[in-house]
Amino acid sequence: MKRFGLLHHPKIPESQRLAKETEANLLASGASAWRSSAWDDAEVFERASSADLLMTFGGDGTIVRVARITAGLDLPIVGVNLGRLGFLAEVQPWELPAKLQPLAEGRYWLEERMMLRIELRRDQKILRSFEALNDAVIARGRIARVVRIDAHVEGQYLTTYTADGVIAATPTGSTAYSLAAGGPIVAPCMCSILLTPIAPHLNVARALVLPSAAHLHFVLSTEYEAALTVDGQVDVPLLNGDSVLVTASPNVCRFARLGDPGYFYRTLLERLK
Repeated sequence: MKRFGLLHHPKIPESQRLAKETEANLLASGASAWRSSAWDDAEVFERASSADLLMTFGGDGTIVRVARITAGLDLPIVGVNLGRLGFLAEVQPWELPAKLQPLAEGRYWLEERMMLRIELRRDQKILRSFEALNDAVIARGRIARVVRIDAHVEGQYLTTYTADGVIAATPTGSTAYSLAAGGPIVAPCMCSILLTPIAPHLNVARALVLPSAAHLHFVLSTEYEAALTVDGQVDVPLLNGDSVLVTASPNVCRFARLGDPGYFYRTLLERLK
């Protein structure tokens, strides 16, 4: 029987109720389980080593947050969908009672998805580094003025984006902000990095799909506010001259799946109508 970590969304009462109920059901079946807020990064990371499987109760954002917190621990994640889209979630709330036993007995297959490694540099020094399941966004701040971003791929100058910003996304992130900015949908099993400009002005308006081995280097030029946003959840102010390096992470995100591998295409059609 598996050891479960149950991670709820602290601002959704139904999430907390369902996590507590699931904990009781698992304990009654002979499995072990513990509960925590998905927003408590330190506690989640500390306790994750005592779990074989992480279960999230929330939307896709909760899953993305947990994937980022536990990057490198190689723990499968299964999402119970309490959000609006559910591209990543495996289980609907009403399906949970029937699916707990197969999960507890390990009767699932593992889906691996690539992640990104992001480094923020200033004056040739690494200020911060991040892991991302969806994307890294370099963009303008509150003032509606374009920024200029020099983009380099494999050390070769590509172009200077004069735009609201630019998105570097994984295939998982291709259905998130990148899609809203006009990027393509990429099957999640692929390993690639999408480069999508946001409202570009007099520049290359097309998204590029690059190999996962590509090294991307961005240099910001702006007189106004700008920011680096990771997975839509971590926001770091940028200064003129800052650079951001994006590569494929050595870590992957693992999802526990109970259905067939064609689930993504059915979900895609359902969500996009």
